Amino acid sequence: MALKAEKLVRRAGAFFFTLLLPGFLVPQNAAPAQQPPAQQAPAAQSPSPSDLPNAPSAAPPQSGSQSAPQDPSLSDLGITPQQTQADPKLQATLNKRTEMLKIHQRLGLITLAPMAATLITGPMVKAKGRNGQTITEPSNTNLDFHAALGGATTVLYFSTAYFAMFAPSIPNNPKHGGIRFHEVLAWVHGPGMILTPILGYDAYKQENAGEKVHGVASFHGPIAIATVCAYGASIVAVSWPIHLKFWEK
Repeated sequence: MALKAEKLVRRAGAFFFTLLLPGFLVPQNAAPAQQPPAQQAPAAQSPSPSDLPNAPSAAPPQSGSQSAPQDPSLSDLGITPQQTQADPKLQATLNKRTEMLKIHQRLGLITLAPMAATLITGPMVKAKGRNGQTITEPSNTNLDFHAALGGATTVLYFSTAYFAMFAPSIPNNPKHGGIRFHEVLAWVHGPGMILTPILGYDAYKQENAGEKVHGVASFHGPIAIATVCAYGASIVAVSWPIHLKFWEK
């Protein structure tokens, strides 16, 4: 009887154990299903330059796909800072030359007035009679007036030439264009302004002596005309917009 009872107790215990075993197993196996799915860990990111210690700041974005080219500096062109500095001595020379040439231009235009008047009064030196014949002795008024105009022209002319000849020159400054033509014509009207007063003085003495102008003094008029023409052309060369500059190389 005791053995049977013990067997019944073991069977009953095994039966209840089988009933209770799933209850203990199900909560343990279902627990992971109730938890939310684990999120994936973010991928490893490289640290930004701002997170790194002593990292240089990023360059600002530039418009366009390519960076704008930079202009060359003076050093890239082979120019030293000493070469860009002003030369006080050269600047003073340039200022003096500019001022003297301005005076040269003004006096040159002023000289043109008495020069033209002298040329116009030249043929009127000899007085004319009522019937058109030439009087042997010229009118003193016309003769003296013509001589006075000639003297004023000579003084103004050589004063004008002084400011051009003695203006300081600038090194490495070759002449070209109208300036070259202006200087070439000076070799024409310059000698003419020397000869014209000399021949005019000889003609003046012959006229006062009641003589007809003769000899070298007879060239006084033609040389005076050539001188005035060359002088006027030299003024035009530096003031007129001449396009046919055949004297340029």
